[in-house]
Parts: sequence; structure tokens; C-alpha cells
Amino acid sequence: METKPKLGSIGWVIGVGFLVLFISSSLRHILFSSGGDLAFFDQGIYLISQGKPPISSLYGFHILADHAAWILYGLALLYKIYPSVYWLFLVQSAALALGTVCTYYLAFQAGLKQSQAVALVCVYILYPVIYNANLFDFHPDAIAVPAILTAVLAARWGKISWFCLSIITVLGCKAVLSLTVAAMGVWLLFFEKRRLFGVISLLSGIAWFAIANWIIIPFFGGEAASINRHLYRYSYLGHSFSETLHILLTQPSIIFTQLFSFTNLEYLALLLLPIIWAITPLSLIPLIGAIPSLALNLLSDHPSQKNLIFHYSLPAIPFLILVSINSLATGKAWLHQKRAIVFCSLVGFLALAKFGLLFSEHMKSLDNWQATQEAISLVKSENGVLSHDNILPHLSQRQLIKSLQPNLSLDNLKEFNYILLNLRHNSNTEKLTQSFLNQVEKLPQTHLYYQRDDVYLFRNF
Repeated sequence: METKPKLGSIGWVIGVGFLVLFISSSLRHILFSSGGDLAFFDQGIYLISQGKPPISSLYGFHILADHAAWILYGLALLYKIYPSVYWLFLVQSAALALGTVCTYYLAFQAGLKQSQAVALVCVYILYPVIYNANLFDFHPDAIAVPAILTAVLAARWGKISWFCLSIITVLGCKAVLSLTVAAMGVWLLFFEKRRLFGVISLLSGIAWFAIANWIIIPFFGGEAASINRHLYRYSYLGHSFSETLHILLTQPSIIFTQLFSFTNLEYLALLLLPIIWAITPLSLIPLIGAIPSLALNLLSDHPSQKNLIFHYSLPAIPFLILVSINSLATGKAWLHQKRAIVFCSLVGFLALAKFGLLFSEHMKSLDNWQATQEAISLVKSENGVLSHDNILPHLSQRQLIKSLQPNLSLDNLKEFNYILLNLRHNSNTEKLTQSFLNQVEKLPQTHLYYQRDDVYLFRNF
């Protein structure tokens, strides 16, 4: 049995994984398929780098009012070097690729063979959620994935400083991840017998949840940002924390009906499919750390949280990898050989990863891609821009950007210097876009500055 990990043996996996992730997310953005979340983060981080208040003009509140993700201030240092949205793709891809290193060392720490450790690295990098979450815009959750794995590794190695640094990083990515940190503390305390590390994780998770949700988020965004922005995903539980608590206490059957549904069963089946070979009752203990993120997804009645396309399942990935390691280490896994494990992961990736969207849906924009690029290049100043969600991430480095919405009043158009419309490929309905174009063309203060291939750029004077 190998006694020392040879990191060089997985160097090509790390390199190829990073390149695939970075190229895929960058290409999607280049093809005008990125969305409002990317515009939100790019605008906020850019404003931080310029020393301006990071107030999102898309949502109307401070960037810390979203998820208290103070790690975005650290990312703003990269924008000081050169302001580019591609920094976010680079950081996200690098963070997710770094998870392979953590997985590799965790496998060796558990006493696995070199071939099994390499196989688990492939399991991680081929996990469909990793590719899909990276492909769809940028989210700080991705940075938390290697940080969680590093925290577990540090706890097992007895490295308290590395553990604390990892925990702090996770908490800085998203307020709700404090629940994951607390749950991981329970697992470390009672099942891993790492008492000091478990207590630190449990208490820091609880403390940050209270600080972020009861102080930071309300302070920077008020009730609208801290409550209403996300509770719509649990609409059947009411529209406020007090109303939700009342329903939970008086109508618990609603929860059971929501939890034990075919949709949730399908979600869990697809999520666990890539490691089905490692699923045994005893091997599932590390999933204690994933309970908060899985519970939030299962309890939600919004389809996006049960869709492996999005980032909502990312916090569960480190613990699913730990399940695989645990299963192999105890000899309970259904598969033990490297080839069989990698083959199973490859099948799961080909079945569930959305790489095909790059060559089907996203390539549709090519017929007027050049015209859209030319229109964007004509937006010279940093003044306000009104456009579609899929175009705004290319113009978000300014204080005022707005997405075209059905309820937008024409009286509010005076605040925008530029109005950019793409009639063929946009995130709005064709009827809305055409109707809005007809109205804008009639405004006396609006001048058609550029037109080609159903792309229209207007300027206000």
C-alpha cells in the first residue's frame, strides 16, 4: 500500500479539469448566455474595486444584503489589477479544480491505495454538479467546496490554524453555509471524535448564522433583501419568518407532503447516481454535514433548487466525496477497482452534465453575435444601460444597469444613456421585446445609434 501521496500523478487531472471548467464558462459568456447573477456579482465587485458603494442597481440593495458574502471584497483586489468578469470564471474554475487536491489527500489519509485515490479524484472532477454549477454564471458557493474539504483534512491532521482558516473562508462565501459548517461540527464532534474541531465548527456556524442574518443582512438591505428575496422559494410556508414558524408548528403535515414527493426522490436519485457504487448505510454518516443544504433544496417548492444545473447542491458535494472515501476505506463499496469507478463516474457525467448546451442552445446566438458585439463596443461611457439579462454581464461595470422588465415605465428611461435590444436572442419574450422596441422608437429624446441583424442600440439625449 502507498504511504505517501504523489500529487504529480494527478497533475494532468487538475490541469485538464481547470481548463475544461474555465473554457466552458468563458465560452458560455462569450456566446451571450450568461445571466443576471453574473451581472450582479460583476457590478458589485467592480464598484468595490473602485471605492464606490456596491449597491446593486438590479435589485436595489447593497451586495452584502444578498448573502453577507464578504469574500467578494477579497475578489475586488483582482479587479484592481484589471477589471474583468473573467476573473470570476478563473477563480471559480480554479477553486473547483482545487477540490481534486483535497480529495486526493483525504483519500490517502483514509488509507486508500494510489489507484483508488486517483479514481476518487476523477469521481470529484466528473461530478455533474461541479461542471454544471461552474457553467452557469459565478457563485461564491464554488469557493466553499475546496474550503470544506480542506477543513475536514485539517481536522483529521490536527491542523487547527488551517481548519479555522478554512471555516472562515466557507462562512465568507454565503450566510446560509453557516448551517453547513454547524452540521459539519456535529459530525466532527460525535462521529469523527475531533472534539475541539467539532466545537469550533458548531459554534462558529451558529454564531455567524445569527450575525449574518440578524445584523449584517438587515443592516445593509432591510427586510426586503433579507427575507422577501429568498422566501419565495418556500412560498407554501408563508412570506415571513414568523408566518413560516407558525405553519411549521401548526401544520407539520405540509412539510411531510413536500419532503416525500416524487420530485424530491428524483432529485436525490440523480444527485447520488455518480456514487451509487459507494452507497451503503454505514458509509452515509458524512452526509450529516450535507443535511442543511439538502434540506433547503428538498423543502423548497421552487424547481431550480432541485435541478442539478444550478449551484444549490454544491455544498453537498464535499460530503458525497467523503461518503465515497469512507465506503472504500471500510471495504463496503460495490466497486473497488479504479477503472470501474472511473467508468461509472464518466457515465454519470455524460448523462447529467450539461456540456451539450454549449453546442445546442448557446450556439444559436452566432447568427447575430457580431452585431451584438459591435453594439456593446459602442457603449463608451460608464453611464446607465438598459438591456436583457444575457447582455448585461457584458456591460455591468458601471453604477446603473437595469434588466428589461414587463412593468418598466417609459418615464424611467431618462436615467439610461443606452438602451440595447437584441430581438432574436434575449432573456425576454419576443412579444415583450418587440412591443418595447416599438415604444422606444417613438420617444423624442431617444436616438437610434446602431442597428444590424435585429440588434438595436439607442442613446438618450
